[in-house]
Amino acid sequence: MRAYLRDALLMAMATGISRLFGLARDAAIADRFGASAAYDAFVVAFFVPHLLRRLLAEGALSSAFVPVYTASRAEDSGAERLASNVLTILLLLFPIVVGLGVLLAPAYVPFLASGFDEARIAETVSLTRILLPFIALVGFASVFTGVLNAHHRFLLPALAPVLFNVGMIVGATILVRWFPDRPILGLAVGALLGGTGQLLLQLPAAMRLGLRLRLALWPLHPGIRRMARLMTPAVLALAVTQINLLVDNKLASHLGAGSISSLQYATRLFQLPLGVFAVSVASALLPRFSDAAARGRPTQLAERLRSGLLAATFVLLPSAVGLLVVSRDAVAVLFEHGRFTAGDTLRTASVLSVYVLGIVPYGLTTIMTRAFYAQGRVALPLLGMVLAVATNVAGDLLLVRPMGIDAIAQMLNTQILIIDP
Repeated sequence: MRAYLRDALLMAMATGISRLFGLARDAAIADRFGASAAYDAFVVAFFVPHLLRRLLAEGALSSAFVPVYTASRAEDSGAERLASNVLTILLLLFPIVVGLGVLLAPAYVPFLASGFDEARIAETVSLTRILLPFIALVGFASVFTGVLNAHHRFLLPALAPVLFNVGMIVGATILVRWFPDRPILGLAVGALLGGTGQLLLQLPAAMRLGLRLRLALWPLHPGIRRMARLMTPAVLALAVTQINLLVDNKLASHLGAGSISSLQYATRLFQLPLGVFAVSVASALLPRFSDAAARGRPTQLAERLRSGLLAATFVLLPSAVGLLVVSRDAVAVLFEHGRFTAGDTLRTASVLSVYVLGIVPYGLTTIMTRAFYAQGRVALPLLGMVLAVATNVAGDLLLVRPMGIDAIAQMLNTQILIIDP
């Protein structure tokens, strides 16, 4: 118990540092771009790399890799070979994924942002092509994150996003000057620099564990098949949830310039307590859930789940209340400068005040989902997500005309309550 609390606290501190840099990143972006058409285009362009990252890297891959790698270590059945197989497969897979994404960008970008005019569509296609290699960078980084977490090394993986935020800050403040006609390109290059930093920070730490990782496609470790079985429903579940973001951005693209940007800024503040507390607790618990499941100790797993839910609720509930009270002031202090106007503040604060109602259920769902994945039980989370997305899409379509952008935020909370078992 003490080890878990220590690891969760350590991760919370590291994630808190990362989130502070994240706020500095968003403040720099707000100062340079405000809630504008250019930043709308960047957010939509980053949707595809973010989607692929969730499906193929930090989401499904990490959720499947950590339990299987942990079990291989417990059974002394070649954990190093498993990690080598995974890295080799990704080395072959990602160039194909990135290449297809670049080639097909003119086909899918107009669908993602149907409310954009032709000029913004062209800008979004260009940005998408630049940003797609990000998926490969964070994909490899996620494997090393999984290895380090399985060995109960949590500090560096939690600090890795700091370098992504630093790259974005450099992009928003320095690199934009290299592109005076299209400053948003500087932000895209900064994102790639940040992704590279995430990978390079963790690589030496993984090597210091004494692992002899190498390119090895054959023979496949038996755990690869188990990972595939775990990843398939997990990919489906994550794909279902990403439909929410797709629908939200698509509808917001019809609500005028800056609407997608306001959703993005509000989401960043909404995710602050979730990232610092819920995700830290869930990440610290996942290898412990996996170890208890691998050793056939359901009582121990249930106890760890209970303690994680209590700890998250204890912190997230007052965080949600506090953020609700200061939503407008928080947005004004952090973002209302440079090209971010008072009107942008009002719109973003309105969205945020609705978002914060979902902080507690969203955080608890994050922890419970990790417990299901550790046991290889992914059907129930998948079913919950399907029901949630159906509710979200239906509500968006019905309410976005009378309620505008607030309808999108409100339906996020409705679908979270459905996911939460």
